[in-house]
Formats: sequence, structure tokens, C-alpha cells
Amino acid sequence: MEMADLWSGTLTFALAFVGFVLRGYVLELNRLQILLNRTREEYVTKSDNSASMSRLFGRLDLIDAKMDRILERK
Repeated sequence: MEMADLWSGTLTFALAFVGFVLRGYVLELNRLQILLNRTREEYVTKSDNSASMSRLFGRLDLIDAKMDRILERK
């Protein structure tokens, strides 16, 4: 085997390995990009959360008042 063939095989193997590693990084980067986009879609702002919580506590107060009225009748 000549030195040129050995050198060519070594370079081919090295470039294939580098390509394989880079492909893994690109796939991971795409996965993280998808997760980031999903996070942006599902993110709740502080004002939206406060409004939802106020509405929920308002409903719970109404239920509590109704239960108090039912218990007072008995």
C-alpha cells in the first residue's frame, strides 16, 4: 500500500467523522429550535396569568358563598 492511499484513507475517515459529528450538532440545534418555538407558543404572560387567576378566585368565592348559603338553611 502506498503512502498516498494511506493518507487518502485517513483523510476520508477523518472527514467522515467530522461530518458525522457536525450532523449530530445540526440535528440537536434543530430540536432545540423546535422546543424554543413551542415554548414561545405556550408561554403565558404575567398579565394573562393574573387575569386568569383573578377570574378563578372570583369563581371560587362565588362557590364558597353558595355553600355558606346552603349550610345556613340547614
